[in-house]
Amino acid sequence: MELERASAEHFLNLIQKSRRGKFKLYIGMSAGVGKSYRMLQEAHTLLGKGIDVKIGYIETHNRSETQALLSGLPLIPRRTLFYKGKELEELDVLAVINLRPEVVIIDELAHTNIEGSKNEKRWQDVFEILDAGINVISAVNIQHIESLNDEIKNITGVIVQERIPDQVIAQADEVVNIDLTADELIVRLKEGKIYQKDKIERALTNFFQSDYILQLRELALKEVAAQVNRKVETEVVKPNTLKQEKFLACISSNDKSAKIIIKKTARLANYYHSKWYVLYVQTPQENVDKIALNKQRHLINNYKLATELGAEIIKIEHESIAKGIMDIVVEKKITTVCIGTPRFNIWKFILSTNMFHTLMKKLSIYKIDLVILS
Repeated sequence: MELERASAEHFLNLIQKSRRGKFKLYIGMSAGVGKSYRMLQEAHTLLGKGIDVKIGYIETHNRSETQALLSGLPLIPRRTLFYKGKELEELDVLAVINLRPEVVIIDELAHTNIEGSKNEKRWQDVFEILDAGINVISAVNIQHIESLNDEIKNITGVIVQERIPDQVIAQADEVVNIDLTADELIVRLKEGKIYQKDKIERALTNFFQSDYILQLRELALKEVAAQVNRKVETEVVKPNTLKQEKFLACISSNDKSAKIIIKKTARLANYYHSKWYVLYVQTPQENVDKIALNKQRHLINNYKLATELGAEIIKIEHESIAKGIMDIVVEKKITTVCIGTPRFNIWKFILSTNMFHTLMKKLSIYKIDLVILS
């Protein structure tokens, strides 16, 4: 019965996927690598082959080379809105859907829409257009991927505010890396091909430092390689030959690094294109009447983050954290348990009881991997 249900769900997914538009995504290590330029080049190529392609939204940043490529391409007028006394423009989703081009170019995927828009984020606009059966070509920089946010902060010292869930990348039918060497990118910057002259010196001393660029380039290459690997595993290799990975991220209300555990588990799950869960085991000491309000807020925020990254949230009540973990491991057929390093409270709790040895023994019996995340 379970096999029949799985087969039916697989067929339904195929039907839904065939109705949905194809999604091509360009990823770059930073601004100025040429994502918008490449999309416009592709638009000209498609138009030359008789494909109905239109520009839904493009951001040229007044770069002359990119601006020149707009010539001859049909543009869908943007939606004009007034916000805080200013006239602003946004992608007109309804116009795109009504015009129904075969392909639409939509830049700046991580953009946050003006307050009052139907969707909060542009990636949500893109998904709405894809659901309408229209093919989309879009672009994003590596620093806008949610689970990489902490790594980007460690590299550049900058907290990127506009971010997209990892699942947005995973939904792409094709992911292409736009790559330049650090030297090539810096030369482009100095020649004024990225920013206006008054911003060049500041950029060189901040984001556009050679060691920053090299690290961001590595992240971009790894991300695209991981997506290619996912495509190979899901579309080339027979599913029956693969072990179905399932990840379980274990967090507690006291765990200040729960966000790191969630984001790193999301990266692992995304790499293996597998289902994953976030588990919170509520002990009697942390019932609704006893748990502090700040801990409740931390849990709610972590649940929200995990949901945005594609996890299924599991909250159970149990006297023993270790037993609670094992119950879920068995029930959900988990293959890998992810947990924080020994300094975290959940790990200290397990270590302080003889249940740690029981947990390790059971994980071994069921051949479950244990990943301790730094």
